Amino acid sequence: MNIILVPGCNTNSYTGAGNNTYLIPGLTPTLLDAATGEAAHLTTLAGALASVRLAHVLVTHAHPDHADGCDAIAARWPDTAFRKMPWPERDRLHAVECLPIADGDLIAAGDGQLRAIHTPGHAPDHLCFLDETSGTLFSADLVVLGGSVVIPASRGGSLSQYLASLRRVLALAPARMLPAHGAAIENPTAVLDRYLDHRQRREDEIVAALGAGDRRPDAIVDRVYEGLETGLKRLAHENVVAHLVKLLDEGLVRLDDEEWKLDG
Repeated sequence: MNIILVPGCNTNSYTGAGNNTYLIPGLTPTLLDAATGEAAHLTTLAGALASVRLAHVLVTHAHPDHADGCDAIAARWPDTAFRKMPWPERDRLHAVECLPIADGDLIAAGDGQLRAIHTPGHAPDHLCFLDETSGTLFSADLVVLGGSVVIPASRGGSLSQYLASLRRVLALAPARMLPAHGAAIENPTAVLDRYLDHRQRREDEIVAALGAGDRRPDAIVDRVYEGLETGLKRLAHENVVAHLVKLLDEGLVRLDDEEWKLDG
């Protein structure tokens, strides 16, 4: 499968160097993710397509840096179809109507096909796409090389689901992963194992913070993420709440009058 990296050109403090979108040319020219509609992204995409029409865009999930570019792409290539797993309350923010994708669907892409793998946790509609011939997994926001992924508990994120998604992909044993941010991942098993270990260590730190008397997420953030710059504390807060909700579901903590406490 021929794959062309088309940078999203949307560099900022949240996306880092910007999103990776991936064009698969061939019989069914396919773009993985829409980025944010930056003019430079559209220009680079047009150059990669040359005179070939864009058949469809597969949107991995409805977060703005993956889906906001749909309207701009539709305006530039009006015959393009858009497809994603539904998340109605977020999907209605865009004028483009997306055809639904379900877990396990096989979708024509380039000269081959991709299998949709539902991997919720970072977002409820999060999909990865697997080229079963080469073992390449378009992994969206499941992992990023050299960093961690935010689980936005206040916006549909679920740590329990995220951990299950990591384990599901680990069992698939992809040969490499192409994430939506950062470099390609050539050793997926090692990276996925590190992600699972990191989440367990973070949970242990949060439990220790509760044991030390911290009762609110902001206090836990200050203890667990000591020295974190102010601009990143909101994201750390989301991660801490995601861990606390998981522990609550497991019966290990309780929430009394907006204070989190160890249960037992």
